[in-house]
Amino acid sequence: MRYKEKKISKIYTDKIGKNVKIGDFCIIKNGVSLEDDVIIHPNVIIEENVVIKKGTEIFPGTYIGKIPKGAGATAREIEFNKKILIGKNCAIGPNAIIFYDVEIGDNSLIGDGASIREKCKIGQNCLISRYVTINYNTKIGNNTKIMDLTHITGNCYIGNNVFISVLVSTTNDNIVVTREFDEIRIKGPIIKDGVTIGASASILPAITIGEGAFVAAGSVVTRDVDAFTLVRGAPARFVKTIKNGEL
Repeated sequence: MRYKEKKISKIYTDKIGKNVKIGDFCIIKNGVSLEDDVIIHPNVIIEENVVIKKGTEIFPGTYIGKIPKGAGATAREIEFNKKILIGKNCAIGPNAIIFYDVEIGDNSLIGDGASIREKCKIGQNCLISRYVTINYNTKIGNNTKIMDLTHITGNCYIGNNVFISVLVSTTNDNIVVTREFDEIRIKGPIIKDGVTIGASASILPAITIGEGAFVAAGSVVTRDVDAFTLVRGAPARFVKTIKNGEL
């Protein structure tokens, strides 16, 4: 006789809407709210106090509601609220990790293996692509796209309609010799509406990139960038003004 494995999901919540589909080997904790037409693929873990809005799809291996822990290795004090809100018609790719205290707006795509830490808010119609890492207390506006393998540092602000290409790095701390920690000094970049950042650019701490600016691929941005300008190089320098959205 052929062996048949018994497939079991553990579901502790009764807040489940109509036409919800839950795959095999899922764990869905008490207090989770799954609205109508939500799809949960196999091997997903959703911790308590998570709200997933109508029509959202969660792909296999995703962990939603990870508790942020420093394990004695982090200098900053970790603070968070034990809640998550994922908007309508989102897609959360396989093996993504979403920590507690995160909000994701409607119609957003979180790519395979992406990681979003606590106190982050992502707007509507956003793309957070494959293996993007977003550190704590970062705000991202609507219609913004962040491409594969980019790192968004903690205490960062990114506006609406921003495009950030692959392998971009952002940082929030210039003091690396003494290893001293000062939360007041830890500031990521401010990237305003309509900015484009090319592949493999590096954005240093507390830099402001003005509205509609373009940072060329491979640039190292060490100072503020004026609105509607193109900068290029290491360190990045002014090349020209952008007129009517054209380089």
